[in-house]
Amino acid sequence: MQDDQPTAARSPWPRRLLLTGLGVAVVLVLAAGWLALRVYQAGTALAEAQRALPSGASSLSATDVSAVSTALPHVRSDLARARSAASDPVWRVAEHLPWAGAQLNAVRVVTVALDEVVGSAGPVLDRAQGVLAARDTLLSNGRVNLAPFTDVEPELTRAARVSTAAAARVQAIDTRQLVHRLAGPVGTVQQLLPKLASALDTGSQLAALVPPMLGADGPRTYLVVALNSAELRSAGGIVGAVAAVQVDHGVVRLVDHRSTADFTELAQPVLPLTDAELAIDTDRLGRWVQDSVLTPDFPRSAQLIAAHWAKDVGGTVDGVIATDPIAVSYLLGAVGGVQTSGGTLDQQSAVPSLLRDPYVGGLAAKAADQYFAQAATAIFGAVVSGKGDPGRLVDAMAKAASDGRVRVWSAHPEEEQRLSVRTLGGAFLSGPYADATGVFLDDGTGGKLDYYLRTAVTVENLSCTGPAPTADVRLDLTYDPPADVASWPRETAGRATGFAPGSLVTDLTVYAAQGAVLPSLRLGDDAVVSGLAAQQAGRQVQVVSSVLAPGQSATYRVQVPVRHGAVQVWATPTVASGGLVTATCPS
Repeated sequence: MQDDQPTAARSPWPRRLLLTGLGVAVVLVLAAGWLALRVYQAGTALAEAQRALPSGASSLSATDVSAVSTALPHVRSDLARARSAASDPVWRVAEHLPWAGAQLNAVRVVTVALDEVVGSAGPVLDRAQGVLAARDTLLSNGRVNLAPFTDVEPELTRAARVSTAAAARVQAIDTRQLVHRLAGPVGTVQQLLPKLASALDTGSQLAALVPPMLGADGPRTYLVVALNSAELRSAGGIVGAVAAVQVDHGVVRLVDHRSTADFTELAQPVLPLTDAELAIDTDRLGRWVQDSVLTPDFPRSAQLIAAHWAKDVGGTVDGVIATDPIAVSYLLGAVGGVQTSGGTLDQQSAVPSLLRDPYVGGLAAKAADQYFAQAATAIFGAVVSGKGDPGRLVDAMAKAASDGRVRVWSAHPEEEQRLSVRTLGGAFLSGPYADATGVFLDDGTGGKLDYYLRTAVTVENLSCTGPAPTADVRLDLTYDPPADVASWPRETAGRATGFAPGSLVTDLTVYAAQGAVLPSLRLGDDAVVSGLAAQQAGRQVQVVSSVLAPGQSATYRVQVPVRHGAVQVWATPTVASGGLVTATCPS
């Protein structure tokens, strides 16, 4: 019997689901294959870009400019290919996947950032290569060509802006989510890009400053101060000589030079001093031009030096530049030797010739000061004459600045505002360095023995976690003079009384970060040392004295806060060490 009920129609849905699933699988396989290809392309292009750059290119020194500029066309091409691969739509979708998405996102962000930075910095490097190659057009016969600075400033400003934005995007990557092989390179870029952005920003600011400061808008007069590191002061050394330099549309002329013997010893400070300055530095800060660098704030020192010049010599001062013999030795490495009454000064002989020989050779104090002034004049003449290689000269100046051995102040407020936010401005107390710690040295012997003092400032026990991380700032002092130091004349061995002849007395002044508590200093492992306690510019201050016999050493430590993942220490640049130390927590 035939069943009247119709046979139930088979549902098409299982078959459709199967076909859909197969289709999706095929698409996923194809997408995965395409993504793998794009990842391979991006990785290969990035590797080729890295190989194209010369080793050490991240240093950004002037002597590297030519090599980097030559490599940039290849690097730009490689980065463009990497960026194209990482910007693929499939790649962007895959960034939403668990785990793998974080890896892909990191590669894309880093690739795009590097491509943007190289694209913006490349033209600047090309232009810099041309300027440095045409050495006679930059500095010749006492004239600085201002046009290259004016021309490059807009490009530098743009490159700095692009690099700063790129660095911020890369810094936002959480490397803890990345596989080890990726976390390392990303961490390297996270460290490199902020340094590059800072260098470009500094370059743009200097490019904006140089033309007006070198007389593009009319004549300027600057005081060039030579610091004598054989007798330490906070800024690096006692003022040894002062020269007046006039600049007009890039033409640089030495118009006057004086030893400190030409300045009057005053009964009252040349400018009113604050209560904090009187407590920490005493009225010596304002009474003697030699002691105007007792304060660690260079704008204040510059104002005092300018006031001494105006009182004893006369005339308007547009700015003050200070440097020490170690910085001078860097410059001599670029310009070659210069002749003085004491013979040839070159990179190797400059420091002992200026800081040791006049005092052990029996020169009277006034004659030693005059020799110091004469040497400073000869070196200045060599630099402004265009002698030597411009690239090496730029490198030497950059090294001196990074060591804290060159300071610049402008009497023009808009220029000083730009300078004060750079370490070049030396505005430790008046600038935006609230988180920095200060460790400064001042000779208390009254002689010229600090040539034999070896110093080292380091950061130990850096803590990077917890609600109030800390670190220890360590200062090592080692005094190693010749065996007969006790028999030297008082002008050299010192006039301080109450100490064995040949001893070295050093006043150590420590400034806390603003708002931080400054615990007692520790000498050696456990001994607590105390001295003057004061407050200045929102900082707690301690001053203690160190007394070293020949051959002795001492180690001081103080605990400081770690702020924003770093500790920055400003210190007195000495014969042995520079004046800036930074320790940074890992990314």
